[in-house]
Amino acid sequence: MANRNNQTNVFIKWAVIAGDLLLLNALMVMFRIWNPYLQTWSTDRLTVLWVMCNLAMIIAQCKYSTIIHLRIISGGDILQRVFRLTVIQTVIAYMVMKAINVNQSVGWLLLEIGLCQMIVTVVARIVERYAITRMRQKGRNVRTAVFVGVDPELLTLYNRLQKNPTYGYQITGYYADEEMPPAQKGDGYTGFPRLGSLQELMDAVRNDGQIDLGDEVYVCLSRHDGETLRVLADYCDQHLVRFYFVPKSVESIGMRLKRKLFDDIEMFTTHEIPLEDSLCKVVKRVFDIAVSFIALLCMLPIMPIVALVILIQSPGPVFFRQTRTGGNGKDFICYKFRSMHVNKDADKVQATENDPRKFPFGDIMRKYNIDELPQFWNVLKGDMSVVGPRPHMLYHTELYKKQIGKYMVRHFVKPGITGWAQVTGFRGETKELWQMEERVRRDIWYIENWSIWLDLRIMWMTLKSTVGHDKHAY
Repeated sequence: MANRNNQTNVFIKWAVIAGDLLLLNALMVMFRIWNPYLQTWSTDRLTVLWVMCNLAMIIAQCKYSTIIHLRIISGGDILQRVFRLTVIQTVIAYMVMKAINVNQSVGWLLLEIGLCQMIVTVVARIVERYAITRMRQKGRNVRTAVFVGVDPELLTLYNRLQKNPTYGYQITGYYADEEMPPAQKGDGYTGFPRLGSLQELMDAVRNDGQIDLGDEVYVCLSRHDGETLRVLADYCDQHLVRFYFVPKSVESIGMRLKRKLFDDIEMFTTHEIPLEDSLCKVVKRVFDIAVSFIALLCMLPIMPIVALVILIQSPGPVFFRQTRTGGNGKDFICYKFRSMHVNKDADKVQATENDPRKFPFGDIMRKYNIDELPQFWNVLKGDMSVVGPRPHMLYHTELYKKQIGKYMVRHFVKPGITGWAQVTGFRGETKELWQMEERVRRDIWYIENWSIWLDLRIMWMTLKSTVGHDKHAY
């Protein structure tokens, strides 16, 4: 089964690479027809350009070929790969063309081709990823897996593997000395069979008995069971089964820790935060400045109109200023277009769906995120980022930090205009405590998994929800 899956994955990879080359050549045909500059070129010069662009694509594919056939891969990883592929291809084509004739002007032409190629390739990846998902939903190109143990980490892993059909996993069951706990709210566990006890598994393994462990084995046992882990790992190696060790969620200290290395010394920390790295901070800050500057320029024509409508419908200031909790727990003044009548509850009570404090245009602004636009000024100032955990009013900070143990962790980074929690269903009013707990959990996940590609993904998801109107936006 594993070998057949690998062959299918190789076929998918090469099919996508061939598709990339077809797209490039189709794009160049279109440029040849519609680009006035290329229409002045001789046939020989066009042939050289054609060959060099294809050669550059082949070279770039050697380093950054597609990864959509892989199972545990995110949209951000795919986007990053496409970006690198097209940049490398464009740079190589430019360098080769200049080496052939240093005086020819091809820079802007290749940049235009590269940008169009990037857009077309991203669209192609979306279509290709959808096709792979559908194929795996129908039971083709799937991998089977067996779990060993009953730790909560295995339930979390089960949920992740089963929830996303793109991964293409079938969990056949588990070996353990006790039953898996019953399904709990939110864990996604619907039940899968117990295949036997741990002792029965180890007896079969040691005696090289007939036992089907599928393509992959995920073992979640205590580190004290070192001999059991080694025997299982050796058996998997001998039978071409991929072996994965999943650390238990609770060892002796009862904490979820992140592994870090200091030279060759293994240590664990409560949270690993990419944005503590100086280079990552610079990248995010430059990105924030560029996006906020462009956004503020685009706002200039509409600001007088928005301000006028606000003043007509509701007496008071155009901007709503509120002190909120920012990065490292420091307070800052957050700016918004005022969407409610001036009221005494503004610093304590969240907006509700049919909130009587909202005036008509304010309701429209909130539904389409127009009221949040002045926060790009906060981003430019450095109080906020474009993407990050949403800043909360001081009253809620004081309230929830007493009720949710890890609430303040979300303040290790700057707050954002939009965030991972907001684009994954936890935006707006929090009627029950579990909703805020889930929002905090997702904020912490973002902090621990930050990348510029994740920020771009969240911005795209925010744009889609704005155009499609998020039901939680009110």
